[in-house]
Amino acid sequence: MKSLRLILSNPRYFGPSWVFASINILFGTWAIYIPTVKDKLNIDKADLGVAIFFMALGVFIIFPIASRIIDWLGVGKATWYGVLFSCLTALLPLLAPNYYTLMAALFLFGASNGLTDIAMNTLVTEIEKEDSKNFMSASHGFFSLGGVLAGLGSFLILWINNPALHMLYAVLLVLVVNLFFYKNFKNIVAAPIEREVFSFKLFKPLLVLGLVSFMVMGGEGAIVDWSGLYLQEVSMAPEALIGTGFLAFSVMMTLGRFLGDGISASIGPIKIVAFGAGISMIGYLLVLTTHIYMAITGFALVGLGFSVIIPELFRIGGTVKGIDSAKGVSFIAGTGYSGFLLGPVVLGFVAEEYSLNHTFTILLICSALVLAATYGLHRKGR
Repeated sequence: MKSLRLILSNPRYFGPSWVFASINILFGTWAIYIPTVKDKLNIDKADLGVAIFFMALGVFIIFPIASRIIDWLGVGKATWYGVLFSCLTALLPLLAPNYYTLMAALFLFGASNGLTDIAMNTLVTEIEKEDSKNFMSASHGFFSLGGVLAGLGSFLILWINNPALHMLYAVLLVLVVNLFFYKNFKNIVAAPIEREVFSFKLFKPLLVLGLVSFMVMGGEGAIVDWSGLYLQEVSMAPEALIGTGFLAFSVMMTLGRFLGDGISASIGPIKIVAFGAGISMIGYLLVLTTHIYMAITGFALVGLGFSVIIPELFRIGGTVKGIDSAKGVSFIAGTGYSGFLLGPVVLGFVAEEYSLNHTFTILLICSALVLAATYGLHRKGR
């Protein structure tokens, strides 16, 4: 919890961390109203899926150029402008008068969030290097906290009774807090690095980190989509317990991220990724027992294991020799989001063709591959 105390006691660290919370407050508030937008525009699930795909498309299109924008503006200003654009575009989907404007609005919202995501992770990487302080994991904990705040905001639905007005309140919360703290990071720029001529040997560590990111975030997406169905159909859990797997996963992920920086400072980023992969493997084994409470415990352990991996990948990726931090973070974010979006889809086909047990067996194998990858990175001295 040392990094959490650091964030709460120093505006230099709280400002970037609140950006993490901000993005998930906005996204979580939008997610609450997805069914409402579907009914308002009278579209079916397939149409809704296509519209949401446009949000993912916006994210993917911004990734290749995000590092250039960050280098041009400076990482602090890019983060601040990303917050402003995210606040503006967050309102658009709930104001969309028809299906086509909804797709356009979600594309812009996705692009804004993608830029902010890469900028804020690069910003924390640069501050960590400048100050020799670890708070990346706790910053990702603030991202999880933003989701909790958005969820609590759902209790305001009946009182507000207006989706766009609800989002406006969320935007004002995000903006007001950021206005107090953005001055502490606005002028930060990435430290110049000695770039090397591109070679596969130079790129190889980043490629391994990207593959790890793909597998871990693919597993995260699978648990978001499939944990409830697994408890219902495989573990035969009663209706009251169907959502507890994802709840346990989320709670332990938030807790683990607030604890991760201290552990990372003690044992190093490679070892903590290996440690997280090992815990997630134990979690998957418990899930595969199919016993209700063992499976719920398993989902909790997977959340704890995963909690430290993605923040550490951003930290490592931002310090790869010969590659500037924005490019490293962009690559890891891009591969991670690809896994988050594509993993559940692919695993869904596996579940349909075979069973959910096969799906979670594949996820167990992926965690084993992550553990093996850390061994390779450790041997290379990355």
